[in-house]
Amino acid sequence: MAKKADARRPEIVAWLKPSCGWSKGVRAVLKKYELEYEDKDVVNIPANYMEMVRVTGQPYQPSLMINGEALPDISGEELEEWLIESGLVEVSAEDADAPTDRGCEDHSSPVQLIFRR
Repeated sequence: MAKKADARRPEIVAWLKPSCGWSKGVRAVLKKYELEYEDKDVVNIPANYMEMVRVTGQPYQPSLMINGEALPDISGEELEEWLIESGLVEVSAEDADAPTDRGCEDHSSPVQLIFRR
């Protein structure tokens, strides 16, 4: 069972694609450590994509905001390292339920969906 280093729950917003290897990896890490988060679909909801760009200053996902700190264009592996180094979680030997270092099979940009008419 994953342990928390701190009893406080971090506030997490995650801008993700519904079915992308990178996004699946981020979700797997958040699940592994039982962290609640707001999952914002950047493909089907253009406003979420625009919000991600505005908040993080860049157009790449997965991107997260954790307790007010932006983590743009981050993999599941990088997220897990950050969570441990930040003291939000303790190291867990438990495996994530998805690869945390795989890219998307479809690399189309959500911005194409926004401006396609």
